[in-house]
Amino acid sequence: MPPRESAFGPVHVLLFDAGSDQEGIHSLELNGRTVVLMFEDPDDAERYAGLLEAQDFPVPSVELIDREELEQFCRDAGYEGRFVPAGFLPNSDEERLLIAPPERNMDVSTWKEQLEADEPPAGASDAGSSGAGSSDAGSGDPELEAFRRRLEGLL
Repeated sequence: MPPRESAFGPVHVLLFDAGSDQEGIHSLELNGRTVVLMFEDPDDAERYAGLLEAQDFPVPSVELIDREELEQFCRDAGYEGRFVPAGFLPNSDEERLLIAPPERNMDVSTWKEQLEADEPPAGASDAGSSGAGSSDAGSGDPELEAFRRRLEGLL
């Protein structure tokens, strides 16, 4: 029997230390949910990675992954997968974070050590979560408001 084709096809994700024992996937914290971005367009994923790098964030690699497998990983890990289609235009403050990372990011300088100390959940040992930002859309935070204004100026 031939391998089953995914109904959705591949997506592009941001991985840290791809292929190593320390591999981590980029995620956002949005309103208490851990969100993993799945980019349709590799250029959008590369641009997002470049924006992270500009914030002195560890530089992730853009990797092509089967969407169905990634969605299963997210379900198993308790994450939410968010698909970012090519040409995506945000309609809300939260959606703007799907095309540009938050200004404030969680400290990930020790994420590798935290991975080693924590036992990964069953079925999720192949990728650790590396939170990219703690962002509460609509929180009234002055820094977040300044970031929103800058993003609106870009659009």
